[in-house]
Parts: sequence; structure tokens; C-alpha cells
Amino acid sequence: MFDFQKLDVYQKAKSFCKDITIAINTQKFDRTTNDQLRRASFSVMLNIAEGASRFSNKDRRNFLVISRGSVLECVAILEYLREVNAITLESFQFYYCRLEELSKMLFALIRKLEEKQNAV
Repeated sequence: MFDFQKLDVYQKAKSFCKDITIAINTQKFDRTTNDQLRRASFSVMLNIAEGASRFSNKDRRNFLVISRGSVLECVAILEYLREVNAITLESFQFYYCRLEELSKMLFALIRKLEEKQNAV
């Protein structure tokens, strides 16, 4: 098992990505929305994994920042889908809570790496 696979934030990001993939495959979103949401949800998970491979805290932190940016991109897409009635309020809230948790977890990891970087 690789180190990133042991991270709770990675496991939660992977679970979110799987659920989004299922939603995309069952909903009738337009092609652009499907592509953007799929890419953003994958980006959350993949940047956590790629960041774990880096040797410096600065490099790891940068990948986590990108991952968190993708979380916010997912929020924006889902908010749009809710406003055009493409998803229910319940679905939006379900995904929103998960994204909020991911954002907080990533932010905590970013701050921790920042503190380590500044201590050196």
C-alpha cells in the first residue's frame, strides 16, 4: 500500500469521485458539465496522490492547494446544477457537506505543511 492510500482525505476524495461518476452516468447533464465535474472530482483525488510523492513540504503543499481548488470547482459546478434544477436540493446538500469536509481536511494539511516549512 502506498502512503497516500492511508490518508483519510484521499479515501474520502476517492469516494466522492466514485459517487460523482455514478451521478454523471445516471443524470442527463450536458457534455461540458459532465467533463468539468468529472475532471474536477478526479483532480481532488489525483493531486492528493501526486503530492504524496513529492519530497519537499513546499511541493506537497502545492499539490494540496491545487486539490482544494478542485474541491471549490466542484462546489461551483454543483451549485450551478442546483440552480438550473439539474439536481435536487438533497443531492446538492449531500455533495456540499462532503466537499466542505474535504476542504477543511485539505486546509488543515496545507497549514501543517506550511508550519513545517516555516520551521525549517
